[in-house]
Amino acid sequence: MKRILLFLLTNFAILMVASVTLRLLGVEPWLDQRGINFNSLLVFGAVLGFGGAFVSLAISRWMAKKTMGVQVIGEPRNEAETWLLETVRRQAQLAGVGMPEVGYFNSPEPNAFATGANRNQALVAVSTGLLQRMDRQEVEAVLGHEISHVANGDMVTLTLIQGIVNTFVFVVSRLIGDVVDRTVFRSERGHGPAFFITTMAAQLVLSFLATMIVMWFSRQREFRADAGGARLAGRHNMIGALEALERGHAQALPDRMAAFGIAGGVGQGLRRLFMSHPPLDERIAALRAAQ
Repeated sequence: MKRILLFLLTNFAILMVASVTLRLLGVEPWLDQRGINFNSLLVFGAVLGFGGAFVSLAISRWMAKKTMGVQVIGEPRNEAETWLLETVRRQAQLAGVGMPEVGYFNSPEPNAFATGANRNQALVAVSTGLLQRMDRQEVEAVLGHEISHVANGDMVTLTLIQGIVNTFVFVVSRLIGDVVDRTVFRSERGHGPAFFITTMAAQLVLSFLATMIVMWFSRQREFRADAGGARLAGRHNMIGALEALERGHAQALPDRMAAFGIAGGVGQGLRRLFMSHPPLDERIAALRAAQ
């Protein structure tokens, strides 16, 4: 299963580019001839870390449309589009969120996702394969799952978690760089070339490890979204939709949108730590156990 999300890629890219740019411009207020000022580093890391996460969130809907080729439904052109819009409208009212944009993207695999900056400015999109392979009760359950993601504030929650992770990565990587520079290379000023090289290497490694934390939270939110879909569309329909995905061996969304999609994957061992979704059989079992 492809494990890295566009949200994470965009976010970490912002963090890495900002780090390199700050270094090249010499804008490092936490670093002086005596070494690192921890308080300044922590404050600057938090501003940059949360800033990168919220920029990723702010452009998530635009990025989804561009990368997934989502066709937003304005005025419905046929009965199927009318049904899709009305179903989302009804579920959004029941969930207490604003009417999201609704669209579809061309893919033979059954899948769907929700994204957006807040509960009242979201995007819900389904694949053409999902509309073709599932009956309307199952599609309604999938839409309920995605609306539940919006209602639960999952996008904002993951953004806050990502901000915390970013801050940790930014601060700890520089502390590692400082220790290596002083103890191994014995730089007198505490910020020689070894500091920069070690910091960038540590930031890459820590970002990779921090992804596991974000993925764990993502998997927990999937169970909540399944329960929400069951409330909005019926437990039987939600189970049926997940079983249809399982039968169809639905592939994960591209890295870009995996965190907010409906389909999951199968992973064992270390691979499981980087899954954005629990395996479908576990999600089905959780819904049945809740009856």
